[in-house]
Amino acid sequence: MIIKNTKKFFKKGFVLLFAMVLSSIVLAIAFGVANIALKEINFSTSAKDTNEAFFASDVGVECALYLGKDPSAFGFTGTDSSKITPSCAGTTLNLSEPGPSWIFSLLALGSEGKSCALVSVFVDTNIIPSKTKIISKGYSNGIIDGNTFTCSPGPNSVERELEVNY
Repeated sequence: MIIKNTKKFFKKGFVLLFAMVLSSIVLAIAFGVANIALKEINFSTSAKDTNEAFFASDVGVECALYLGKDPSAFGFTGTDSSKITPSCAGTTLNLSEPGPSWIFSLLALGSEGKSCALVSVFVDTNIIPSKTKIISKGYSNGIIDGNTFTCSPGPNSVERELEVNY
């Protein structure tokens, strides 16, 4: 009788051990799949932010090229800043340095309106023909201070820079 009970005990113990090993394997597979899924989500978010920053930078370059193509269309005459009221991408540009070189920002760009671009245009008129350098820094999200939206990198922001020389 003791021998029969011992065999039943070992059979029950084996089933318990087998169930624990099997559940551990299934749990390990589930953690592995969850880890891969989390990495894919982070990668897709990063790719979206990269695109937002790159296209914001590209819009900044295009606006600077458009403004530089025919400055007289905007009333751009030398250093008379009272006549400079260009707009691009739905934003009125406030040129910080009217003259041959200037800086401006484009705000509320991108699919969510969080992207922005800070554009610097440098014109060297000391050489003939003059050389122009455009540097456009695009950010996937700008910092919002109260009601003020400034074009500077926010937390977890992605920056892309384009430089054009002609």
